[in-house]
Amino acid sequence: MIHAVVMAGGSGSRLWPLSRQLNPKQFLALADDSVSMLQATIRRLSGLGVSAPSVICNEEHRFLAAEQLRQAGHSDAHIILEPVGRNTAPAIALAAIGAMKDGQDPVLLVLAADHLIQDEKTFQQQVEKALPLAEVGKLITFGIVPTHAETGYGYIHRGSDVGDVAFAVNRFVEKPDQGKAEAYVASGEYFWNSGMFMFKASRYLEVLERYRPDIVAACQAAMAGSSEDMHFTRVDEAAFAACPEDSVDYAVMERLCNEGHDESEAVVVPLDAGWSDIGSWSSLWEVSEKDAHGNAVQGDVIAHGSSNNLLRAEHRLVATVGVENLVVVETKDAVLVAHKDNVQDVKAVVESLKSDGRHEHMNHREVYRPWGIYDSIDSGERYQVKRITVKSGAKLSVQMHHHRAEHWVVVSGTARVTNGDKTYLVTENQSTYIPVGQIHSLENPGVVDLELIEVQSGSYLGEDDIVRFEDRYGRA
Repeated sequence: MIHAVVMAGGSGSRLWPLSRQLNPKQFLALADDSVSMLQATIRRLSGLGVSAPSVICNEEHRFLAAEQLRQAGHSDAHIILEPVGRNTAPAIALAAIGAMKDGQDPVLLVLAADHLIQDEKTFQQQVEKALPLAEVGKLITFGIVPTHAETGYGYIHRGSDVGDVAFAVNRFVEKPDQGKAEAYVASGEYFWNSGMFMFKASRYLEVLERYRPDIVAACQAAMAGSSEDMHFTRVDEAAFAACPEDSVDYAVMERLCNEGHDESEAVVVPLDAGWSDIGSWSSLWEVSEKDAHGNAVQGDVIAHGSSNNLLRAEHRLVATVGVENLVVVETKDAVLVAHKDNVQDVKAVVESLKSDGRHEHMNHREVYRPWGIYDSIDSGERYQVKRITVKSGAKLSVQMHHHRAEHWVVVSGTARVTNGDKTYLVTENQSTYIPVGQIHSLENPGVVDLELIEVQSGSYLGEDDIVRFEDRYGRA
């Protein structure tokens, strides 16, 4: 039996302004505008006989992950929440420990939630070919057949044949310079390191215990102190925070090759399936469909006399005249213009936003919540205006604010409002007022989305001025 483990942490800062800390690239529709990267990762498991997947994500992304899994038809997915990031070796250990409860010992297929694979059939075929090797104890990594001399990826040097589907891993190589990358590709003996793995849960923990018993001990303690909350497994925060950081490459795979053990313990299965890690805007341009002038266009765009650009309009018209090799990305609150050769430096913009105390690296204007979404339409001295959408049957927490009052105007649908000791319905074109300090809640009892305009006024309007008394989503 294969048990998929999808790692959905990370911030994807090189894809700002679309990717934000609270809505990073794995939850965005990038290469396919119909599904997010996470949903595409789940979709390519279809036909492999995979059990309900485990998804490992940050605490702050839990509701976003749960909603996208529900949309993808995987409401039964197991979501493990990391209270802090500790890299891939501990994350996989948590999943392995969880997968072995009740005496199970499945083969884990470890995937990143933010990678693109264009040829899903070939991917599935290679996974099926690798399965017998994993079942007899091999630790498998999938090596991408390189298409060019890339300096942004690590490489895997293959050794002797292992059966007719894999090679022993001779060594892992850090990101090379251009000359070495060209030599690697010309030799035909190197693969790109994809960060995808396959091994039995017990076998991974056995080898991790060999090299990093401290990581295994910390993860066992974290899982022993875990609790179940709705769709989520919350590991013990203190125990996991004490876990050392390390990647599965360094903690396990490289040591199998470099410390005198039988090299055939670690094997690489070649994969030539249109893989990309979508690590930058230029890599997204490379895999995107283009017009006759080499422009990758999405949204309301007019490109006049322009060529070889990535042009993305999210909410308004974007027009270019006589430009080439640019990335132009428009969102509701930010616009990025960058040369394709310099897109790795987008991360520096994100760092500037953080150091300046701004918020554009953290949130979009639209913010997802377990009950729906809100859009911060306008704000100024002592006021803020939001458009709020509450899903059918959903309810905001029973809460209170110390510093702001709220006025709600229903645009469509019906709201059930609790305002102090009164509960009443507010329908389209009606409004209600929530004074400062009043305990209140908002619920959508109808079968269609509730849309309303919220006008906040007061001395402080931050999201941390919320005292929750009761919450069906575990946030009280």
